[in-house]
Amino acid sequence: MLFDVESILIAFGYSALFAIIFVETGLLVGFFLPGDTLLFSAGILASKGILDLGLVILVCSVAAVVGDSVGYWLGRKYGKRLFDKKEGMFFKRENLEVARAFYEKHGGKTIFFARFVPVVRTFAPVLAGVGEMDYKKFLSFNVFGGIFWVAFVALAGYFIGGLIPNAAEYTALAIFAVVVLSLGIPAAMRLLKKK
Repeated sequence: MLFDVESILIAFGYSALFAIIFVETGLLVGFFLPGDTLLFSAGILASKGILDLGLVILVCSVAAVVGDSVGYWLGRKYGKRLFDKKEGMFFKRENLEVARAFYEKHGGKTIFFARFVPVVRTFAPVLAGVGEMDYKKFLSFNVFGGIFWVAFVALAGYFIGGLIPNAAEYTALAIFAVVVLSLGIPAAMRLLKKK
């Protein structure tokens, strides 16, 4: 694994939690950071009494919400400049219009569910800013999604850490399950709705 998350958390505690979650969700350079693994591991450490679960959820929720808001405003302020340049393969004016229409129709769901998908959660708020999603709507889904994501993953780590003595060894499998569930449940609901 690229990061020894447990060692980072033990050494740097809540400041590492805040910094990693903020950078992963707020700055485009953070797409490679292990947000889910970090939250799950923090939950396991809380089950062992090394970290306080309430503080983990509070610190990470604030970092996630502030991070997404920063990402939104970066997209809003600088994103359109990419489309003002000479059109290339990716940056076309019509793509900006597509993004704007998409976020007007599906923006809230996208911001919420993006939390559970690595890499996507880094880019979704920036694209919401580029697509000029209404900020009040963005903020409400940002707050709800951020708190839900943090609490869900940290609590999963906490409960699994309490049940399985060596739960840290299964972190990657648990994160995979979280991603599959977060993608699978909406897809299943959409299929049922169509039938």
